[in-house]
Amino acid sequence: MTAPLTPPPPPPFPSPSLSAVASPFPVRALAPVPVSAAVPVAGADAGTDEPVKLWLCPNDGLPPAVAGLLAAHWLDAQEQKTASRFLFERDRRQYLLAHTLVRRALALEAGLAEAELVIWRSARGRPFLRPAPGELPRGGAQLDFNLSHAGGYSLLGIVRRHRIGVDVERLEDRDERAITTIVRTFAAPEREWVERAAHGPDRDRRALRVWTLKEAYSKARGLGLGLPFDAFVFTLDDERGVRAFTPPADDTARPWRFVELEPVPGVLVAVAVPADAAQDPVLHLGYGFPWSRSELRSFPLPRPVGGHLAAVPA
Repeated sequence: MTAPLTPPPPPPFPSPSLSAVASPFPVRALAPVPVSAAVPVAGADAGTDEPVKLWLCPNDGLPPAVAGLLAAHWLDAQEQKTASRFLFERDRRQYLLAHTLVRRALALEAGLAEAELVIWRSARGRPFLRPAPGELPRGGAQLDFNLSHAGGYSLLGIVRRHRIGVDVERLEDRDERAITTIVRTFAAPEREWVERAAHGPDRDRRALRVWTLKEAYSKARGLGLGLPFDAFVFTLDDERGVRAFTPPADDTARPWRFVELEPVPGVLVAVAVPADAAQDPVLHLGYGFPWSRSELRSFPLPRPVGGHLAAVPA
């Protein structure tokens, strides 16, 4: 096994946009947990079960030269080929940042070197870490992950035993026409809820809250845009949190946990994970490039919604 290539870590939480506030993150939590309740993770193996892990990394969280160096050592031949096809350098930098983020975070969780990780894709294009023949060095047989990027940020979610879907959107990246197009894909109750807000920032925020949740759920299912967005319905609190979830016809047995966050002002994050009695209902969130697992913050996941809730603890 080759040792992971690890440049010296930068100072924790280097983002100027976060350092100006009293609690560096999250700035605004849409999940039903106060921001002030977030506490540092005591250790890599804190908790009886593995929690959900999230990393939010801005494009400037890793200098382009460092991203290129790491990519040259870590990415496989197909990833290298994909990176070389981008016409614009900004798109290539985004790709390299996102995929070095994936390999670094998975290496921390799996206990393997970044270049040793084998990533497959489903017929619909969803990436998977190839299951280990036995347990991974850090325990467990498999890890599931999901990646999203928008507005200069990459978001990575990791979970054991289950599927995970994540989405990140930036409010200022959407114009009026784009918001209208998005809302048309929603179910009628969701459209009505969005339209009850005043046109402008309030309506845009409601629309993107629904959109990110739908993206996260469909990605967790491995269906992406192949799942009609009007086939399932979210009922949201006006300020924060998912009150209820009506799943599509083929997913009525299991409940889900949905998380909404705004780790940076104007950057909306949604997470979808199946809920069960064995799950540790905790989410660990990191900001910046994951040089280590010691800079994560932890807070409880919201209650399950949808499906049959009797067997799942609240």
